[in-house]
Amino acid sequence: MPTPRARFSPAPSGWLHVGGARTALYNWLYARGHHGAFVLRIEDTDATRATRESMEGMLEALRFLGLDWDEGPGVEGPYGPYVQSERTSLYAAVADLLLKAGYAYDAYETPEELVAARAEAERQGRPPGYDGAHRDLTDEQRQAFLAEGREPTLRLRIPDEGTVAFDDAVRGRIEFAWADISDFVIQRADGTPTYLLANTVDDLAMGITLIARGEDLLSATPRQLHLWDLLLRDGLIDEALTHAIFPARPESNVVPSYAHLPIIVGADRKKLSKRHGAVAVDEFRRQGFLPEVLVNFLALCGWGYDATTERFSAEELTERFSFDRVGRNPALFDTDKLRAMNGDRIKELSDEQLAERLQPYFEDAGLVVRPPSPEHARLLLQLAPLLRERIQTLAEAAPLVAFCFTDEVTYDEKAVAKHLKGRAGEVLDAAGEALDALDEWDAASIHGALDGIAERFALSRGKTFQPVRVAVAGKAVSPPLPETLALLDKALLLDRIRKARPLVSG
Repeated sequence: MPTPRARFSPAPSGWLHVGGARTALYNWLYARGHHGAFVLRIEDTDATRATRESMEGMLEALRFLGLDWDEGPGVEGPYGPYVQSERTSLYAAVADLLLKAGYAYDAYETPEELVAARAEAERQGRPPGYDGAHRDLTDEQRQAFLAEGREPTLRLRIPDEGTVAFDDAVRGRIEFAWADISDFVIQRADGTPTYLLANTVDDLAMGITLIARGEDLLSATPRQLHLWDLLLRDGLIDEALTHAIFPARPESNVVPSYAHLPIIVGADRKKLSKRHGAVAVDEFRRQGFLPEVLVNFLALCGWGYDATTERFSAEELTERFSFDRVGRNPALFDTDKLRAMNGDRIKELSDEQLAERLQPYFEDAGLVVRPPSPEHARLLLQLAPLLRERIQTLAEAAPLVAFCFTDEVTYDEKAVAKHLKGRAGEVLDAAGEALDALDEWDAASIHGALDGIAERFALSRGKTFQPVRVAVAGKAVSPPLPETLALLDKALLLDRIRKARPLVSG
């Protein structure tokens, strides 16, 4: 048996979508669980869409999730390079082999002619796929097209009859009739390979034994199996050509197994997209989701395990994951469930762990620098227990306590209008006096002082605490007030109360 080799092969034309991240995760879990190799390959042959920025973003998203690769960009292995734009000579050589062997042919239709042919097929009730019109052109016809300045695409011949079948690790036995599949383009008119050619050739050259991907690529599988048959079973690539074209190719000629994963849908049961909110891994990172929670959650988007818990570490997932437990039905991406899982995991972090996780978000908010000053590092650590129960994502913390890191505060107009009115002026005056008189500056003393004001004016705690909170924090929401105030400099706090006094109305 060959060493298990799984791969993830994204096209760098945007951000890493959670669907792609789940595909990467399942391949990673399979490779790790079977003591095999996880290969990362960048499929950038579509120069009109691929960007270096996108590729770097995808690599960073995978690193954030902890999905390390054994071979790929930055981790070179024996079957590189692992970026398709650096492998174009390989695809051209295979395309030339297929053409010379008669398995492929030049097709000279213009894009406009292909569109017209599809429209005519639909009008007549025929399948809209390519009709094979240029399968058997004469030399004279080819020369005439060339004389017109036409540049041909290269199409692969599909068998006229029969079927192709394979066993899918998720969906079981799947069969396609060749009559339902049209000849497909493997090389564009500009000489660049299509996905079907480059992807198949690379899987062969890199000895991939498992191809796990989204169900949207299921229709590509029979075409790729046909290519595998031509290149391997029909002996098109003999020993000499193997060394010439695939110099580092593994010895095994095993056709890989397939696993086509269910789509991920939103609450409306439609394919997950931007209309559902965040869909990019990097966006979830910016929002403050823990990578271990996101990995746990993505694993559950389609996969299930007979257990009393849905909480799994990466190590536990590696031990338990198998494709026979991946469902065929669409997988629901429940954002509320993800937030709840994230909040639960945050609650379990120690003060030190939470402060460390929060620091980058406070840096992004401009509240601390890297590395933070000793004072700010101490303040973050002291705030951690006050924030733990009040946030579900890390990014929610900084706005709650930003007033603790600044000399001046910005007042929320709605909070001022609601809480700095009526007897709020008396409360602020009394609070300033009571807090200034405290000998001990701690939460218990502050709490007692504020409760004394509430009793003195016969007001509820809310009527007493809220004016002080708005005066000090600039808003009506913060962690527990006495505990938070105890972390602030006394003189700074009293100064804010004095400055807020003129804002009181009525």
